[in-house]
Amino acid sequence: MLHADLIPALIAIVGTENVLTDAAAAPHYKDWRGRYSGQAHAVVLPADTQQVSAVVTLCAAHHIAIVPQGGNTSLSGASVPLPHGEQIVLNLSRMNRIRSIDAINYTLTVEAGCTLASVHDAAAQVQRLFPLGLTAIATQCEIGGNLSTNAGGINVLRYGNMRDLVLGLEVVLPDGRIWNGLRSLRKDNSGYDLKHLFIGAEGTLGIITAAVLKLFPRPQSVATACVATRDPQAAVELLAHLRASCGDKLSAFEIISRSCLDLVFQHIADTQEPFATHHEWMVLIELSDVLPAPLDQPLHTALQAFGAGISEFAVTTDITKANAWWKLRKNISEAQKRDGISIKHDIAVPISSVATFIAQADAALTHAFPGIRIVAFGHIGDGNIHYNASMPNAADNPALITQSKEVNRIVYDIVHALHGSISAEHGLGQLKRENIGEYKSALELEMMGNIKRALDPQGLMNSGKVL
Repeated sequence: MLHADLIPALIAIVGTENVLTDAAAAPHYKDWRGRYSGQAHAVVLPADTQQVSAVVTLCAAHHIAIVPQGGNTSLSGASVPLPHGEQIVLNLSRMNRIRSIDAINYTLTVEAGCTLASVHDAAAQVQRLFPLGLTAIATQCEIGGNLSTNAGGINVLRYGNMRDLVLGLEVVLPDGRIWNGLRSLRKDNSGYDLKHLFIGAEGTLGIITAAVLKLFPRPQSVATACVATRDPQAAVELLAHLRASCGDKLSAFEIISRSCLDLVFQHIADTQEPFATHHEWMVLIELSDVLPAPLDQPLHTALQAFGAGISEFAVTTDITKANAWWKLRKNISEAQKRDGISIKHDIAVPISSVATFIAQADAALTHAFPGIRIVAFGHIGDGNIHYNASMPNAADNPALITQSKEVNRIVYDIVHALHGSISAEHGLGQLKRENIGEYKSALELEMMGNIKRALDPQGLMNSGKVL
């Protein structure tokens, strides 16, 4: 199909104002980190599932690739077009309706363009909780993208990844047909659980247009602790201790290194040290419960009982004080972005191996690149560490970036040796599609390729990503 014919055909489906080209489309062609950018014939903004189906059918008939996009907060280059090729961006942000809320069934049915913040608000209006904890970007990221990357966040420890928070999906398949899998059942053993093919697939198998999400009781009591630990090993042991003593009340357990804190204090206003002493490692912990009984004393007692691995700690039920602590954690990525480019890793290892990974990776990178700065933080409660490398002087970073393949090799080889994953929650996108072949078995890659070919034989769904 000629470009001169494509644009009018798209306009006929979604309307003139919902087909963006040239300068109007440009912001959609660049990722949040500024690392990836590309070109497309247009950005198309459908209003409903039927329009998505019509656009996909048109593109399939004329062999035009489709890049599904939501809030465009991808950290792996999955939501932006490639630099070349016959492609459009299909942005679902207009599809932002809450379709239904069933407070008794604890479910919420939403369209893919709903922001995470709007889903949080909709759940709160019926005194329920949707627990996906990506608070720093909740007003920007959208449910379709959260599903496509199987997003995690700070509450995975208690509630699970996005995969665990979904009961049903509506998906437009690569040939334009609509699969209505919007079931709100907790139990359904009537065949393959097809929704899991699309969750975490980064738009390479189809376009998620709506979802039935799980809701939970809204906590009535919360206690937060800021804890200085001796080292990551002490933090891992503390997590095991708290899980044994506090059970399912433990909802968050996040580790922060000194280098993270230094960047936040440098770049983020109204932040301050939580303790008078500057500690190298800090952990933020949250307990929550649907019962109104105070949790600060049980948390305080559990921390006191842990022993020498803790250097200092404080516990609060005051939301202002807790938010000040969480501000340090939630602004690490923004502080890094302001500081300059870095080599980022989003890895997962068994929780018991987190400290081993940090120690081995630190030692190997410091030996290979003297003076390197490691920014390590993240969801120690589920074994997911964000492990980023840069130089203290931003002017030295371009030289380090030229060595990114070697940095990645060092980090990923250690992860692989510890039976971990090189992508925990950000996905592969463009960033790691070349690396994954080195760390997945040939059989796994063959099975993934077979699924891709079965559902998308033309290879038009987010081509150049994941596989």
